[in-house]
Amino acid sequence: MIYTTTETIPGRDIIEIVGVVTGNVVQSKHIGRDIMAGLKSIVGGEIRGYTEMLSDARDVAVERLVASAAQKGADAIVGIRFTTSAIMDGSSEIMAFGTAVKLGPSR
Repeated sequence: MIYTTTETIPGRDIIEIVGVVTGNVVQSKHIGRDIMAGLKSIVGGEIRGYTEMLSDARDVAVERLVASAAQKGADAIVGIRFTTSAIMDGSSEIMAFGTAVKLGPSR
């Protein structure tokens, strides 16, 4: 499965738009990470535990996005975008969305 943030795929023609696909995950904070984040907020700098948590959540969202497109019979996903939102105190959602398409043969 090809997936990209661009609207086209070089060397390939989009022959059919299958539809919008999404993948999301809601991630909550971990008490161990909260303790380290609290300490880090005193001295400043990157909170690596949260960075890793959100990076992992983004990867899960992309996996679910690709699975959704594959289930619909798509060859690729174009125009992928990401969004985040707070669901409740201590948790956030990461959503990936894009347009599932079918591709013609390579030019």
